[in-house]
Amino acid sequence: MNLHEQLGALEVGVDQLIQAVVAPQAQSIPETPAATAAPEVSAAITASEDTPAQAEPATHAAAETEAEAVAETAKAAAVAPAEEKPTLSIGRPTQNVITMTIGGKTVSLHPEQVGQLIEELSNARASMTPEPAMGVPPGWRFVSTKNPALAVQKHSNGDRLLIMRHTGHGWVPFTFSPDNVIQMYALLTQR
Repeated sequence: MNLHEQLGALEVGVDQLIQAVVAPQAQSIPETPAATAAPEVSAAITASEDTPAQAEPATHAAAETEAEAVAETAKAAAVAPAEEKPTLSIGRPTQNVITMTIGGKTVSLHPEQVGQLIEELSNARASMTPEPAMGVPPGWRFVSTKNPALAVQKHSNGDRLLIMRHTGHGWVPFTFSPDNVIQMYALLTQR
């Protein structure tokens, strides 16, 4: 897989992550249009300014609190309307830097940070449903690591933990039952 294909695959994955995070947030934003929120803010502020100095402090504080709440609602509606979704752009200005721009905010990620992002996304994906397809999807793009570094641990129940170092994913752990170890041996040694 070439660099552009890798970036495209990363962009698709991060776009899905953004949609998973932004969709629930967008649903919780009140449906107050920015055009109607502004008059409410100015009316609330005007009401609090028109309050005489000798008015009850509780009433004045309530008006200020209400004005602040309305202002926050207007700000949220103006900043993140439910109809607009943030866009994702991924760039690679140098070999060891990836830039990600989400909703107009750009972040530069260095190799360690990219590794951390991959690990966090992988851990999150492992708990999501549906699981990845059991068969290899047609047209699946990947980077293969030839002769990866390996580490093996034996568990008391006979299972084997095999950890392999992939150049893109880092250390990837797999646990095999004794039956799977025999099947894997057969697959790897058949001609």
